[in-house]
Amino acid sequence: MIILVVNAGSSSLKYQLIDMKDESVIAKGNCDRIGIDGHISHKTGDGRVFEQDCNFPTHTEAFEKLVETLTTGDAAVIKSMDEISAVGHRIVQGAEVFDKTTLVTDEVIRKIDDLKELAPVHNHAHALALWACKKVIPENVPQVAVFDTAFHQTMPPKAYMFGLPYDDYQQLHVRKYGFHGTSHRFVSAALAEAMGRDIKDLKIVSCHLGNGSSITAIDGGKSIDTSMGFTPLDGVVMGTRTGSVDPSAVTFVAAKHGFSPAEMSDYMNKKSGFLGVSGVASDNRDITEAAEHGNKRAQLVSEMLVYEIKKYIGSYAAAMNGLDAVIFTGGIGENAYDVRAAVCKDMEFFGIKLDEKVNDGLRGKLTRISAEDSKVQVWVVPTNEELLIARDTLALISTL
Repeated sequence: MIILVVNAGSSSLKYQLIDMKDESVIAKGNCDRIGIDGHISHKTGDGRVFEQDCNFPTHTEAFEKLVETLTTGDAAVIKSMDEISAVGHRIVQGAEVFDKTTLVTDEVIRKIDDLKELAPVHNHAHALALWACKKVIPENVPQVAVFDTAFHQTMPPKAYMFGLPYDDYQQLHVRKYGFHGTSHRFVSAALAEAMGRDIKDLKIVSCHLGNGSSITAIDGGKSIDTSMGFTPLDGVVMGTRTGSVDPSAVTFVAAKHGFSPAEMSDYMNKKSGFLGVSGVASDNRDITEAAEHGNKRAQLVSEMLVYEIKKYIGSYAAAMNGLDAVIFTGGIGENAYDVRAAVCKDMEFFGIKLDEKVNDGLRGKLTRISAEDSKVQVWVVPTNEELLIARDTLALISTL
């Protein structure tokens, strides 16, 4: 059984074709720069590579090129899309409307698009991709939506409610939703398996660190709190996002700059974070290089990130009344061993003791990086959201 997994952004369409017999990746790629000029990069499981500049006015043309690349030419891996059993889509925001993996219908797509205010960078793009996919993929191929927010629906009201008037929750649905749920669910299960423990017996803090970052408290396999909030803007400082900011600072800055609400949202989502503080870049690799060359603002960004992660680990351990393990995942978490070392430094009182030799230079490999006598285990666990989406998709279509 073959499943196509799609992760659509506002100007991109990432995909993986997965053979569920052995969960191997048959092909993967990205249709990039949609609405600008267009480019596809495609790689097969046996090492063939295809790249081409294309014309992608919309997501529909990108899907058409994706299908063409999978089925024809030197990098083809299937003869037709009829060989695909289903398409699984990653959807960022499901709010309280979608608390589980869902079969895609026209009504589901409209509801996903209706939630675009809650994830302005993502949900409308997801809806566009879903409509485009319906035009291109055979009608008999079921499509499935897997929601990042669904994992966090187990949070109690005391964790997800804000101190705004209760009417804002009831009428406007303003609350913490949390994101990266697919990643947190995957890595926490993978950690439990690696530790040889039942996840129901574990208290875990999962740190998904990348251009967008979120930290989640997972008690017994369930999310009880997470750093991202109403939108993916909240939490630790990120590539171009502010992370948590005093709301009065937001209104103050907006008034001084004369920003509309939409302009202030853009300012906080796309011009702040690593980029805004450092003035250098939004990528942690560039920040690290600049910091090593003495750039004080880049050094400050690194210090801010580490400090904020430490605070979340401590507060979530308190919320769970204990801590068995810390996970580092995502682009930064899996590869930036200097960030991991800085986060774990001076945490011995907390039961965290790093094995510096194991951690140093480690990139993207499932590994315990804590010392043997560390009371709290620390692991690098590579995330695989696409595989989990494929598994969820397979599980749902198997019931049809």
